Amino acid sequence: MIPTVEYANGCVRMIDQTKLPNETVFVDCRTIEEVGRAIKTMIIRGAPAIGVAAAMGVSLEAQAIDATDFDSFYSRLEKKCDELARSRPTAVNLGWSIARMKAVAQANRNLPIPELKERLRQEALAVCEEDIAANKAMGRFGQTLFDNGDTVLTHCNAGALATAGYGTALGVIRAAIESGKKIQVFANETRPFLQGARLTVWELMEDQIPVKLITDNMCGHFMKKNQIQRVVVGADRIAANGDVANKIGTYMVAVLAQRHGIPFYVAAPISTLDLTLP
Repeated sequence: MIPTVEYANGCVRMIDQTKLPNETVFVDCRTIEEVGRAIKTMIIRGAPAIGVAAAMGVSLEAQAIDATDFDSFYSRLEKKCDELARSRPTAVNLGWSIARMKAVAQANRNLPIPELKERLRQEALAVCEEDIAANKAMGRFGQTLFDNGDTVLTHCNAGALATAGYGTALGVIRAAIESGKKIQVFANETRPFLQGARLTVWELMEDQIPVKLITDNMCGHFMKKNQIQRVVVGADRIAANGDVANKIGTYMVAVLAQRHGIPFYVAAPISTLDLTLP
């Protein structure tokens, strides 16, 4: 799978998801402002991927700051972090990632500035590596809920393209297939931005996973015909009571799944939990 986002050679490189599936184009962000624009314009999307890109963007800004004392350094860093946080307010991973990077800066305030910059770079890389590890762990746990021969419906894109790699909802599907199960996927097109049609189907076809694209209003028909056995989606934000905010259309799928007695699962990392929402 092509890396969604990576940090190398002084830039944050990400695949331009607005160009898929027709073109595979990469965008190099060299400043925190460019990372913010990429998030705002949906060049990169998916809550976990946004969090990873944000951590890397904070590190880019840290590298660019010309300061000899911590207070001056942190004052500029905090201002730029606040601007970055406004690029996609719906994705809780964005704020989580920025807060984590700021906390690392504060915890290491006594380091010389060059060492502090390197510490922040290492933390950004850790955010990326931890996301991939979490996705693979979710996949291992989640695949036990699937039976051999299942057809699984998913909505929007919660795959490798929405994360640093492997995926949340699609990670569960990948893990089921890696365990030897035969799984087929129905992908809702996901209007109005068509993440299912443009991204999920492309991603699964790249991995040679059997997938069928359907319009959003067809999933009820296939459920009624017993052609869907499971539903798995990702999440933009999960409240303390378990309520899930996700792409428009997810509620419709959940209601239809309940009506037809089909298990409905949400695969998301801890960074997607927002315990400030009751």
